[in-house]
Amino acid sequence: MPTGLAATRPANDPWIALGDPTRREVLARVAERPRSVSEIADGLPVSRPAVSQHLRVLLDADLVVARRRGRQNIYRVRPEGFHRLRSELEWFWSEALENLKQLAEAGTEEVGDEPWE
Repeated sequence: MPTGLAATRPANDPWIALGDPTRREVLARVAERPRSVSEIADGLPVSRPAVSQHLRVLLDADLVVARRRGRQNIYRVRPEGFHRLRSELEWFWSEALENLKQLAEAGTEEVGDEPWE
């Protein structure tokens, strides 16, 4: 992953979509089972229009998909949309493990003068 990529992420980036706690709750409800907007909104401290806006962001990020059923849209998780997230998490994890290995092999003398918090 190139340095500085975070500054150039598009608005439909799944990481940005998951940055909002209400949106993560909406996604969690959809992950349990396919649901309509009213089912998703039930019990949330936000309005149905707000839930629809959150779903639009999740749709744009390819994390959910909607299917029309009568007058309602039914939302479900789109597993393919999570491949990018998983790939990036695996990259971060690999980098972290490689850095830890290098620090362990270098010993404490080469870690630096300042303690880590």
